[in-house]
Amino acid sequence: MDKNRNSDLGAALRGLDEVKAAQDKAPLDKSGKKGLPPVHLWEPEYCGELDIRIARDGTWYYLGTPFKRERLVRLFSTVLRYDDDGKYYLVTPVEKIGITVDDVPFSIVDMDVEGEGKSQEITFTTGVGDEVTVDAEHPLRISFDAQTKEPSPYVLVRARLEGLINRAVYYKMVDIAEDFEVDGVPMFGVWSCGQFFAFAPVSELEV
Repeated sequence: MDKNRNSDLGAALRGLDEVKAAQDKAPLDKSGKKGLPPVHLWEPEYCGELDIRIARDGTWYYLGTPFKRERLVRLFSTVLRYDDDGKYYLVTPVEKIGITVDDVPFSIVDMDVEGEGKSQEITFTTGVGDEVTVDAEHPLRISFDAQTKEPSPYVLVRARLEGLINRAVYYKMVDIAEDFEVDGVPMFGVWSCGQFFAFAPVSELEV
């Protein structure tokens, strides 16, 4: 993406100065990073669509060209919102613009595990630097393709915004998975923050 496109994109999404100001005022998160702007409180006017697409692997595109400025991707990711109409928007205090998301907006690119067994904690890192610990408020889910049975694992990052766990991280997670009986059915899954997250019944796993 060239400099002119970056300028056009910044002009297209108004209110970024207000976003930065709100972010600066937000309390730091557990990792000491700046908090997120309160997009859930903003109800600006809908201003149409912008030719931004988030691919399944988490790459952001503008006018068909990948973003090259990571800081811009990070900034835009903080104003993402998924509304009740089933669409994704970039929201600032002064406007709301629709964008295209191929699957989910985040890609999970790394995993850290502390502890073991029922007391272990699994923390994921997204492609834009967010960290999320798997727990009751940030659950895992796995969707299987009806024909190929290929798994697509997801974690809830925040406020109805999910991250797709990439293949390398998924295999790391499978390495620490175990069997546990849920409602009388042996399930294969992982523990995090005292909760068991099931992938699939043991009986359905291929030998």
